[in-house]
Amino acid sequence: MIIDCHCDALLKMWAHQVDFNNDLVLDVNYQKWLYSPVQIQCFAIYVPEYVPNESKFIVALQMVDLFHEKIIKSYSNIKWIKEKADFDRLQAIEKGAILTLEGLDCIGSDLFKLRLLIQLGVRMIGLSWNYANLAVDGIDETRRAGLTHFGIEVIELANKEQVWVDLAHVSREGFQDALQIANHVIVSHANSRSICHHRRNLDDEQIKQLIKKNGLIGITFVEKFVVNQGKATIEDLLQHIAYIIHLGGEDHLVFGSDFDGTDRFIEDLVLIADYQNLDVAIHQKFHRKQCEKMEYLNFIRHFPS
Repeated sequence: MIIDCHCDALLKMWAHQVDFNNDLVLDVNYQKWLYSPVQIQCFAIYVPEYVPNESKFIVALQMVDLFHEKIIKSYSNIKWIKEKADFDRLQAIEKGAILTLEGLDCIGSDLFKLRLLIQLGVRMIGLSWNYANLAVDGIDETRRAGLTHFGIEVIELANKEQVWVDLAHVSREGFQDALQIANHVIVSHANSRSICHHRRNLDDEQIKQLIKKNGLIGITFVEKFVVNQGKATIEDLLQHIAYIIHLGGEDHLVFGSDFDGTDRFIEDLVLIADYQNLDVAIHQKFHRKQCEKMEYLNFIRHFPS
């Protein structure tokens, strides 16, 4: 079993009106997923920045509708994962789907909109996408502010509803603020900044803080997060994994591919079916128990419920 905690297939399905079954535009479609070792896939609601503010929540709801109508209800072997007990119910021949949110732009200052998204199945709340919203600054904001009062209310709601707070894309100050008050934290798609110096990657201090907080780090396959320049390979990705394990992160590693979120991935790891290549590579380099932890055990053990 492998669990992937981030992809943007819903964005492409919404933007291009493509069919989830077998459209080649999608890195994650049903046919590719079916013949991959990934048993559970997280699907992010990401509303693009070009969508007018007054339309963002409607677009988020349209993506929720796509998740339920085109993925969950369209395939009898795809099960909706809402709580930890659902992992035990999942049969070997079945796939599991989890709904997540990337960025809070779509809720504005309305906490009830976030409550509604949680009621509709969101199990992971990404606070930002690179830029500021009314809850927190993103990593690309030059003022480098942290959580607002509204942002604190968002995390208090996440704690109450027992859902993950996702710190991918968040400003360093927002990262620090959120760690202080969030009960369940994850960075769904980022790598080590010591290996690849990208602003979205995590430095050693952040990684150690996440470990201390009992949070998760989703290793991502986006080329610019893997190598500083040139083509990225699976071996380059393994360096990030090995380094985080060296820092004490063996029990905190998961995968967050970011499939459908970019067109620049690692060689031989460009769509969900290619997870078989990664599976072979990590079993050659790491101990079996380490592989099982990063592939699925860590995710399940930390899943809020």
